[in-house]
Amino acid sequence: MSTFSLNMEIADNRHYNGQLSSLFTAAEAKKALAFHSGIEGYQSTPLQSLDCLAKEFGLGKILVKDEAHRFDLNAFKMLGGAYAIARLLCDEFKLDINAFDFDKLKNDITEKMTFATATDGNHGRGVAWAANKLGQNAVVYMPKGAAVERVNSIKSLGAECIVTDMNYDDTVRLAIKTAAQNNWKVVQDTAWEGYQEIPTWIMQGYTTLALEAVEQMAEQNVKAPTHVFLQAGVGALAGGVLGYLASIYGPDKLHSVVIEPETADCIYRSGISANGEMVNVDGSLDTIMVGLACGEPNPIGWPVLRDCATQFVSCDDAVAALGMRVFGNPLGTDPRVVSGESGAVGLGLLAAIHFHKDKADLMQKMGLNKDSVVLLINTEGDTDPLNYRDIVWGGKYPTMA
Repeated sequence: MSTFSLNMEIADNRHYNGQLSSLFTAAEAKKALAFHSGIEGYQSTPLQSLDCLAKEFGLGKILVKDEAHRFDLNAFKMLGGAYAIARLLCDEFKLDINAFDFDKLKNDITEKMTFATATDGNHGRGVAWAANKLGQNAVVYMPKGAAVERVNSIKSLGAECIVTDMNYDDTVRLAIKTAAQNNWKVVQDTAWEGYQEIPTWIMQGYTTLALEAVEQMAEQNVKAPTHVFLQAGVGALAGGVLGYLASIYGPDKLHSVVIEPETADCIYRSGISANGEMVNVDGSLDTIMVGLACGEPNPIGWPVLRDCATQFVSCDDAVAALGMRVFGNPLGTDPRVVSGESGAVGLGLLAAIHFHKDKADLMQKMGLNKDSVVLLINTEGDTDPLNYRDIVWGGKYPTMA
């Protein structure tokens, strides 16, 4: 195949200090996993090994934690939303999260609570799913341009879904304002002054997938990954997962790469800032990676990324589209992975490096070689089926002119 060059801005983290977070420890991850494993239908999502592709790319191993198989939701987000709602209900009814029982609590609650959130799709569906499981109400706000399929999937879970004429960050502000007026509980995966506990619970909920991956790597005789690629919107997933993995393997032994779309690269810009302060990105935030279309970093996640991430990457949409196509058309005996726009950007980055005319230099810059073991997180499947087919079948967002 011919070489081609996609836009990828790769920056070393100038603020790295290796300071571990006290919020995303092994103990907290085990607590979250114990909760999730008590939900009916729970099973670990697969950790797929793309051995033929790794050989093609000149790597030792490519491992993919495939969250498209998380319950029946096609994405990882319920791990955070369900855990946070459960913690909220435990506080409200003086219950022990370690003995949480969905069915018992659903029957015991006499007055319904309403949970509100803003979402690009997957987080809102996770909140709606958890509220539905517990017989509660959910109101979900979505930014302009939300796909009809994502709206309908939220409504199918019994939630009210309101599509605004605003971008994601302004939609969050609307959800907060409306919730305050109606005495609803906000379940949002970012934080602000006076709102820290719930987003922390959400991020701790995400560590379940990381703990599962660590256990699965041990079962596959993989001692440790050398690299982890993490996509970032507000940085909640990236912060929670990196915080846990850094505590397990050591931040200095794990080459961690945080990836964003170039139109919503608030984490990247924060990483290259002079003082390590959070940098917001304004505007429409338009990208096919709708789950990453966020312009304001999570204040809980950013310190973890600032202290422990190795590199930050800002890339164009064609990188994610390339990842979707490579996932969906496996080499040799590799399994096929159905990955949505936000889920595929990690593999897209690896593929874009492989096909780049400056591959050798890029590999060296990212510390990649024949011994590298790269862990990727496929955060979602085809949550927008029509767009998935337009990209994978129709060649939308091409890599070659």
